[in-house]
Amino acid sequence: MVRGCFSVSGLSALMILLSLGVAGAEDPVFSGPQPGEKLPSFKVTGVRGEFKEKEVDFISLSAGKPVVLFFFHEYTRPAFGLARTLTRLYTSSKAKKGMRVALVFLSDDPAEKMKWAQKVQKYFPEDVLLGVSRDGREGPGAYGLNRKVTLTLLVGKEGQATASFALIQPALSQAILDAIASVIGEKAPTLKDIQATERAEMQKMRELNQRRKPQRGRVGRGGDAELSALLRGLINKQATEVEVKEAARKIEKYVAGKEAARQDLARRMTSIVNSGKVASYGTPAAQQVIRGWAKKYAEPPQKPSRRSDPPREKKKST
Repeated sequence: MVRGCFSVSGLSALMILLSLGVAGAEDPVFSGPQPGEKLPSFKVTGVRGEFKEKEVDFISLSAGKPVVLFFFHEYTRPAFGLARTLTRLYTSSKAKKGMRVALVFLSDDPAEKMKWAQKVQKYFPEDVLLGVSRDGREGPGAYGLNRKVTLTLLVGKEGQATASFALIQPALSQAILDAIASVIGEKAPTLKDIQATERAEMQKMRELNQRRKPQRGRVGRGGDAELSALLRGLINKQATEVEVKEAARKIEKYVAGKEAARQDLARRMTSIVNSGKVASYGTPAAQQVIRGWAKKYAEPPQKPSRRSDPPREKKKST
């Protein structure tokens, strides 16, 4: 009987501990007005444009239209990246539907933060309002912001919050996209679509920078920049055989009549073949092209002189 009582009490204690552990693990983090609550007016100092270094009340300015509010508690790369991606690739295209977006920078040193904000303003679309809080790092008192998070993102309409995200490790999510789309009455893009667009833009930027340094057709320390861009298409491991052939055709067309580019191609192909690491470059079809070019574009041996007369014998002195 005693054993039974002990077992029951032990089991009860275990259940209590487990329930406490689960409750602690699922405790949500809050920051700012929650859905259905009012978005109070607050003032910031504008960073650029017509509001530069002027007092601005973003909520009054939005006049009940759909709003997206970013409050920066910490200035980390993920927080900055989320705001930049979301404003460039989604919210700015919705300005015609009345959407208003604001980034509020919280700091105990507003003057220093203003200098910083004016340097980074170029990374955000012109329709985004940038402002430095006049309420220090705590932000507007009526908002009840949680300074333990990195970024607070609020979505609202008609003066009320419709969604609130307290982000400790900021990252774009489908929930954020859905919340923004709902206040303008449209279907949200998928997270995969936004990420794919961002990757494509980054690739274009990398290629553009590569072509600018050094100038096209000139050989710098890294070789001909245009040739480098074309070669990336050749050695792409996901390229089909047709794509490899097309890339090879473009390269041969580019080096034709360009002696410096031809020599650069010969140098690169010969270096790859001599290193014994051809298998590391692209597909088997691309590797075959590389071996062929190493022979085709190798510097030809010096031609013998036209006259090959034997040296004349010295005349004996008499």
